[in-house]
Amino acid sequence: MTSDRFVKFKFAAAVAAGALVLAACSGPQGDKPAAGGGAAPTPNSGGSLRVAVVTHGTSGDAFWNVVKNGAEAAGKQLGAQVDYKADGDPGAQAKLVDNAIAQKVDGLVVSMANPDALKTSIQNAVKAGIPVITINSGEAKSAEFGALTHVGQSETIAGEGAGKRLKDAGKTKLLCVIHEAGNIGQNQRCDGAKSAFGNVTTLQVDINNPTDAQSRIKGAVQADPSVDAVLALNSQVAAGAVTAIKGAGAKAQVATFDLNTDVVTAIKAGDVLFAVDQQQYEQGYLPIVFLKLYKENANTVGGGRPVLTGPGFVDKSNVDTVAPFAEKGTR
Repeated sequence: MTSDRFVKFKFAAAVAAGALVLAACSGPQGDKPAAGGGAAPTPNSGGSLRVAVVTHGTSGDAFWNVVKNGAEAAGKQLGAQVDYKADGDPGAQAKLVDNAIAQKVDGLVVSMANPDALKTSIQNAVKAGIPVITINSGEAKSAEFGALTHVGQSETIAGEGAGKRLKDAGKTKLLCVIHEAGNIGQNQRCDGAKSAFGNVTTLQVDINNPTDAQSRIKGAVQADPSVDAVLALNSQVAAGAVTAIKGAGAKAQVATFDLNTDVVTAIKAGDVLFAVDQQQYEQGYLPIVFLKLYKENANTVGGGRPVLTGPGFVDKSNVDTVAPFAEKGTR
């Protein structure tokens, strides 16, 4: 699922699907207003498409840098202007969305770690006739808020997949580490893991205090030696978990969500069992493609369902295939 050949196949399939919808839109449905209450798209055959991408990532975050790389690559290839901004504070993120509306952008891409904080801003964008695509988090609220579609992975399904893999590996007690309070996606990951694995406890840490997070993980595995697996929900937390477990002299194995070069190295070394890869490059890239198709040809994608970019799984069996792409910032 994570080979370069498969990514190319997925993209080709997406383009082919777009062509089929293009043909279908020659009928009466192509002139209907957008779902969710937004105005029907205005043909835009000339000029540059201006898209604002507003995420809840933080500056320099390895995960979100890959999302940004995907959005900017699509913009260059399609001749679209992409303005990427990020803020981890929900209120500040909402203000970034409001600013994009005031600038009358042609399209908006938003991640929704805290949907309630963004609801009014996103609905205002839709009312202003700006098509919105949500990414990464907030899948359950996407259609309700009026977005055209959601691009990402189902966090519950991804959690279930991680839990099943750990259970199949013979693990019996799992510690799921939540690093960002208020992020609904992280709770969904742990809940999914619990449904597939069974014996799961959660630990709340603060990703902005990595030393304390590492200390808390170390304390948890020392306090309960029966914990034989730790599931991190972020690559940075995974690195801290590996160090914590070694420092505690524990035998627990680490698995993680999300992929970067450090995780690739850890998988090769046997320090991380596997990574749940949501292919976040696609979460940046695909919405730019979809917005261009929508603005220029009234195409929509997904048929009312999210466009899933994961979960994929990277382990020792395929890490060498994925490693070069992680190195160049596209995985």
